[in-house]
This record gives sequence, structure tokens and C-alpha cells, in this order.
Amino acid sequence: MLITSVGLIRWLGTLSIGIISLCNGVAIAGEGSSSKVRSVQVAGSGTDLLNGAIIHSQKDTPTGLIQKSTATVELKGDLIGRVLYHVTSTFDTANNTLVNTGDQVFSGTIAGSEPVMIHDGKFSFHENLKTGADTGSVFLFDHIAGPRVQCTLHVVGTGKDAEANPTFDYTGQCDFRDK
Repeated sequence: MLITSVGLIRWLGTLSIGIISLCNGVAIAGEGSSSKVRSVQVAGSGTDLLNGAIIHSQKDTPTGLIQKSTATVELKGDLIGRVLYHVTSTFDTANNTLVNTGDQVFSGTIAGSEPVMIHDGKFSFHENLKTGADTGSVFLFDHIAGPRVQCTLHVVGTGKDAEANPTFDYTGQCDFRDK
């Protein structure tokens, strides 16, 4: 489905390759806490591999369609790895909008770190189906494996690759905790 590919691809957008900028000094996580935090600014690019997406269900609505699917994203730049995501795509053809929400897991490295695995159950991507403009927010907060790190990313779509997969740039901050 053309709309499905455009919508899912837009959710991750394109990640811009950036330069890591380490914050000066070390911050204390909270009063009375011995946990130290090292914050790293991150940037990069990505490709939403919609050409391999699995569509699990589709349901018509009065203004469009709700689709549930699984897809993967490849990240480059400061975050190197893959994202597996289960997405609920809400297409509103009356208003030419698409909203993607759901759950995703990043597996890879962050700014040269040891491999990590982090879950995000709060991501949200918004696309204007008429203009193609899309933006999103990613909240990789739930530690699964590897170093304890939380990342907040802003994603902006940059178009499509040669296989019509959406591309995007990302910027944000990752906070590494020593505990």
C-alpha cells in the first residue's frame, strides 16, 4: 500500500550524521544519589525499511484507516544499529494526516558505547500526507541490556531512498548513568 509505506517510513524520518558533543563536567542525577550522568549530544540519519514491513491488521474508520504493523529502521551517525517497532498508524484522509505511535526497541551502540538495548513506548510521528512533511519524537528510556542510557531524539523526515523507503535526520541527547 502506498500510503502505508509513506506513513511508516515517515515515523522514523531521516537521521543526520552529526558530531558528538560531550557536555562539560558530570552532573549528579539527584540529591542524595550517588549515580552520575554523562550527557552526550547525538545526531545522525536513518532509513525506515518499509519495503520489509509486515502489516498485521487494517481497520477502516469514518475518516481513514488504522493499521497495525511491524517494521525496522537502520540508524547511522552517533546511534548505530537497528530499531524494531510495532506501530499503530492512524491515517486521517479527511485532514491529510498520519500519526504513528506504538512500541520500539533500539539495539546498537551510542557514541561508541558498548552495545545497548533500549525500549520506547511513547514515540510519536506526525506526517502531513499532502505535503509529505513529517516530524517525530523518540523516548528511549527503558533499559533492557548494556550500559544504562536514556535518549530523547527529535526526528525530521528528509525524503526517500532509491527503494522508496523513508529517510530522516535525528538530533538529541543521551544520558549515560553509572548505575
